[in-house]
Amino acid sequence: MNVERINRIINEKPNLSTALGMEFISTPEDDTCMAQMKVDERNRQPFGFLSGGASLALAENVAGVGSSALCPHCACVGIEVSGSHVKAVAEGDSVTAFARLLHRGTTLHVWNVDIKDSSGELISNVRVTNYIIKQKKE
Repeated sequence: MNVERINRIINEKPNLSTALGMEFISTPEDDTCMAQMKVDERNRQPFGFLSGGASLALAENVAGVGSSALCPHCACVGIEVSGSHVKAVAEGDSVTAFARLLHRGTTLHVWNVDIKDSSGELISNVRVTNYIIKQKKE
């Protein structure tokens, strides 16, 4: 999935993705996309580990980028995010979110997102449902 168009839009002005340090990556498959994020002061909890909320935000954002790439003339918004965190990641490490589209409907997309640390160990598994809003043509 090519996410370069979405990357340009994201980097036009400050937003949650840029504030937390997310970088979105194109993939060869049309039903997948990826993002990376370094664990640092922008997304860690006070104890020095990746915040669970930042993990959920990463998952929702990568799924949103995927839906936006598939539906370029629509607004794609997360309506449900549910995740399980299974391992901590210390500040200084980085995580990679790999999103796979499970359902591509006309109005709903469902994504499964695995977040792994730099050694490839699972950190979080997240399910994201996006609502696809068709934009009115002017």
